[in-house]
Amino acid sequence: MKIGDDCLMNTLLFSEPYLVEIGNHVAIAGGTQFISHDGAIWCFRDEIKNGDIFGKIKIGNNVFIGNNCVILPNTTVGDNCIIGIGSIVRGQFPDDSVIIGNPAKVIYKTSIQRLMYRQNKGLLLTHNLSEREKIKVILKHFDSE
Repeated sequence: MKIGDDCLMNTLLFSEPYLVEIGNHVAIAGGTQFISHDGAIWCFRDEIKNGDIFGKIKIGNNVFIGNNCVILPNTTVGDNCIIGIGSIVRGQFPDDSVIIGNPAKVIYKTSIQRLMYRQNKGLLLTHNLSEREKIKVILKHFDSE
């Protein structure tokens, strides 16, 4: 399996990890599965003896994959993409896409998501704070609403 630099990965499940390539600066939330085979060939075992179907999975650079996603064989996700929670992803997805659903599809460009984050009333600059400082800022923010 190829994994780029500066990646953050929570609990994952891989089948055939040697068919998976993950770029640089990729964050993968818990429960995500990378399935690089198609088990449904089971239905044709009488006709296609000993057959198995496999496909590569490639994730670009600067990608976020939400909780409990399933990435299926023959999938390529471009650079600068966001994949929403619970999405079932199969196919080719261009750079700068927000990808959501079952089946997953591009719903808009990441530039729109950036704009929505900048305008979100829940945006707090807490990433580099200690846990104690972070809690204080969050509680103060939501108590003032």
